[in-house]
Amino acid sequence: MRRFEFTSWRSTRSRVLSVAAGALATVAGMAAQSHAGTVTFGSGANQFNMEFVKIGNPGNAADTTGKPSSAGSVEYEYAIGKFEVSESMITKFNASQSLQITQSTRGVNKPATFVSWNEAARFVNWLNTEKGFAPAYKFTTAGVNDNIALWTSGETLDYDSANQFRSKRAKYFLPSMNEWYKAAFYNPSQGVYYDFANGKNTAPTAVASGTTDDTAVWQRTIGQGPADVNQAGGLSPYGVMGLGGNAWEWEESTTDVLNNNGSANRGVRGGSWITTSLQVNDLSSSNRLEHPTAPWLNPSVSDDDIGFRVASLDQEAIVPEPSMMLIGTLFGLGGLVAKRRRKK
Repeated sequence: MRRFEFTSWRSTRSRVLSVAAGALATVAGMAAQSHAGTVTFGSGANQFNMEFVKIGNPGNAADTTGKPSSAGSVEYEYAIGKFEVSESMITKFNASQSLQITQSTRGVNKPATFVSWNEAARFVNWLNTEKGFAPAYKFTTAGVNDNIALWTSGETLDYDSANQFRSKRAKYFLPSMNEWYKAAFYNPSQGVYYDFANGKNTAPTAVASGTTDDTAVWQRTIGQGPADVNQAGGLSPYGVMGLGGNAWEWEESTTDVLNNNGSANRGVRGGSWITTSLQVNDLSSSNRLEHPTAPWLNPSVSDDDIGFRVASLDQEAIVPEPSMMLIGTLFGLGGLVAKRRRKK
């Protein structure tokens, strides 16, 4: 009988360890891609969901091979929209309050282009206040396309000397140069940067739409237009879509990355559906639209192929990865089995 119990325990332990090993292998395979949280904004017919991807690995080293040099180091954990902001989201924003944001009219799930930086900042402020948080950006005038003011040292709850654009209390904001760069080009499982947002040093395959790995929406004609935001090609190593191609995207950061002048030009990144094979670097880490006097980079100017996405520090958007909980549960299960056998 005792021999039978030993055999039974050994068999049970083997099964537990086998399950644990299989789960650990699965977790290892998931390590490169963080898990997303979905946040609901608005109400009633004007309600919409925004899906976020966790960008972990705080304190990662900067990349010195891209533009600008250096870029991509972020000291904190944050989240970024898995998809570009869609036309439908702007439509529901416009229906929810008095400020009216300009947008393209290609389709409800198309990226919201023709949105100026200032208008994008108004949208982000509403995301904050609608959820009961402080606005990210300081507007002192009523016009939807007016420039922001700087947070000052007298506003201690909001002021950050390193970034006078963004309130420290805000939970939603436009991604900074570093936040955008990291989400696009950093591979967390390897701790290295790649030239393109497909996790490679070679450009993704050009497609009209879809979600196939190592693809992006580029080399299209103006008339063909961008893809739906959730059909904008393969994902970055973190699991973010459309960081290369489909639509250029506003950064929060000024072209000089100082964020100390509300009327200064803003950085734009990522290329669009009309990027050609001769302009392939537009999709890469080596190109950032950052000319300080280019009229199309002014925060009050909009363009038909520039959109944006939202980043966040809200814990509702940053869902913990299940890997460590899974590991703890599995090994706890193994210990429970051993304890029960010892009692017998």
